Amino acid sequence: MFIVNLTYIKPLDEVEKHLEKHIDFLNQYYTKGLFIASGRKNPRTGGIILMRAKNKDAVQEIIAHDPFYQNEIAQYEIIEFEASKYCLELKTLLSDPLDENEEIK
Repeated sequence: MFIVNLTYIKPLDEVEKHLEKHIDFLNQYYTKGLFIASGRKNPRTGGIILMRAKNKDAVQEIIAHDPFYQNEIAQYEIIEFEASKYCLELKTLLSDPLDENEEIK
């Protein structure tokens, strides 16, 4: 599992110009079952995406499709972690490995 920590490097008015396409990007990967949760930081300095992926390279490939990345709106920090304790509701997501043939684009 990965935490993707976005930090805005442009003013919020620039963020807003690309927000609709960023939300489309998020929805695409929720539909594929790769994104688990996402949202804004408070205060609004960026956002967080909690996601499943085969490896860090796959995460970087996905991020490359984000309009915030493509338009240099945010910096991205990728944190990989292995959950050792979690609530029962997350068990299915954590125990369901990604199919090796699963498309990530």
